[in-house]
Amino acid sequence: MAYVNTLFNTNFLEYASYVIKDRAIPHLDDGLKPVQRRILHSLTEMDDGKFHKVANVVGHCMKYHPHGDASIYSALVVLANKDIFIDRQGNFGNIFTGDDASAARYIECRVLPFAKKILYNPEITLYEDSYDGRNREPVVFPAKIPLVLVMGAEGIAVGMSTKILPHNLIEVLQAVKSELEGKPYQLLPDFPTGGIMDASGYDQGMGKVLVRAKLDTSDDKRIVIRDIPFGTTTESLITSIENAARRGKIKIAAINDFTTDKVEIEVQLQRGVYTKDMVDALYAFTECEVSISVNLLVIKDRLPVLMRIPEVIAYHAEHLLKILKLELELERGHLEDKLHARTLERIFIEERIYKRIEEMDTAQGVVDAVRSGFIPFMAEVRREITDEDIDRLLKIPIRRISLYDINKARKEMQEMEDRLKEIDHHLKNLKAYAHSFLDGLIASEGPKFPRMTEVLRFDKVDVRDAAARNLKLRFDKSTGYLGTEIASGEELFPVSEFDRLLVIRGDGSYSVSDLPKKAFVGTDMHFCTLADKEELAKHTYTVIFRQNDTGHLYIKRTTITQFILEKQYSLLPEGTKLLAFTTQEKGRVMLKYKKKPGLRVLEEEFAIADFLVKGVNAGGVRLTTKEVASMKVKKG
Repeated sequence: MAYVNTLFNTNFLEYASYVIKDRAIPHLDDGLKPVQRRILHSLTEMDDGKFHKVANVVGHCMKYHPHGDASIYSALVVLANKDIFIDRQGNFGNIFTGDDASAARYIECRVLPFAKKILYNPEITLYEDSYDGRNREPVVFPAKIPLVLVMGAEGIAVGMSTKILPHNLIEVLQAVKSELEGKPYQLLPDFPTGGIMDASGYDQGMGKVLVRAKLDTSDDKRIVIRDIPFGTTTESLITSIENAARRGKIKIAAINDFTTDKVEIEVQLQRGVYTKDMVDALYAFTECEVSISVNLLVIKDRLPVLMRIPEVIAYHAEHLLKILKLELELERGHLEDKLHARTLERIFIEERIYKRIEEMDTAQGVVDAVRSGFIPFMAEVRREITDEDIDRLLKIPIRRISLYDINKARKEMQEMEDRLKEIDHHLKNLKAYAHSFLDGLIASEGPKFPRMTEVLRFDKVDVRDAAARNLKLRFDKSTGYLGTEIASGEELFPVSEFDRLLVIRGDGSYSVSDLPKKAFVGTDMHFCTLADKEELAKHTYTVIFRQNDTGHLYIKRTTITQFILEKQYSLLPEGTKLLAFTTQEKGRVMLKYKKKPGLRVLEEEFAIADFLVKGVNAGGVRLTTKEVASMKVKKG
């Protein structure tokens, strides 16, 4: 048994670790999941400037991805539809309608230059063996921008999940610039489907956002949906509208979908129903408004980490400086090697050192002759001359020597010298160089990535407020039942299925409950109203009651503003009996006292408004200590 437990725990941990790190969660450095990284690696390996059949790309990628062609194909389609790295040709589906892409053998793609500029540099990329050991694949790409925020991501792993919303590329680049400059910035999501967003609940990559469809309400009798919320499709949105209409939540005559490359859904309203009456209901009961919860979980240093946007931007600002420095140093090394080789070549040909080898009869003599020929010119040589340098010079063909252009060679070498000076300047002013790099990206990519989502502040529409009150609430005094399915009795007021009711019974007790179909409240029910803030604020409740032990009469005015659903409360203190109940503000209480020797005043009148409104748990104000013969509440 211990062996089984150990085996299970070990295997489960290995499986969980694999799913978290190598399947579901994107990496902070390049913002990619492994399958996406392998697709882009395959595209760069295959790149010849022409389009490739997606089926061929999928087949090539299977050298790196051990999970079958279906997962590669679907991931490629999703990645291509982000319009950042992959150029498409053919039907890749429609992000608005949810239509699927054509089969892999019919559609084509190729990697965009932008992807190579941002991601691809094999000389500074760390590689590892593929799953079968036959190939090498990148651990992560050296991405120069925080792609995890640009693309967004969604994934479910073992015991954790990620939900990262996409952000506008240009705004992300501006945020990295601001971070380098030490300036404040604000970064909010931007969705390819457009729409309107309330990001007041968005906490730097955590929290949630409310997203609404963009409605054209210029016509009183129809509503045209121009943008849809992120995560929905026109099909799912139309289905939600039809379901709401079927349940009686909204009243529509017809719905038409004219969507192509832009969303256009026409909702025609029923006779007597106008646009202003339907907008809130659409937001409340359909996918025209959705709430999206966010969880910025990424892989960092081979571990899953929850982060905030400022942390991601700060990390990538430093990451950009590190990569640019590596690239500059790499280019400097290549230029120095090339300039050294060109210098040796120029001296070898200009000073006719190659003539020295004509008299040599051994290989070593040839090498020594060339090496000694360079001795007078060592001040011009950039570093020590190696045997590899001499071997390369000896392989120069005679034709190239005879056609050698001294002026052209000197010009090329001067250009290399100038570039080396630029590189040294950039390395000494790395932040300025990073700024110019980001400015170049913003200038070239800005027109391609305008902000799609409008940012506004709005309140979530409560379904209780938006629901139509088309049900009839009845109270049958003869049976004591209250509800919407009571066939006889008094009709109180129209209600909706989302309403809650406050009911005050004959003994002074009260409770708040959901709208009942049929509930017993007693034949002596005093009062019933909607239990929403607006309606409760209209009413002040006055009770007159007798203390059981003393017989004294008390009056209490109160309001009901707080309650727990279905819990029983009382307007009266313990040990009392309710004599009268009213919601009148200007009423009067008439008391008649029993005749007793020495009692001159036999009647007394009190204005209800003279008594202060107190809390529901207050004890009340004593009206009299005299013995009351009768009491009556009159209207003011």
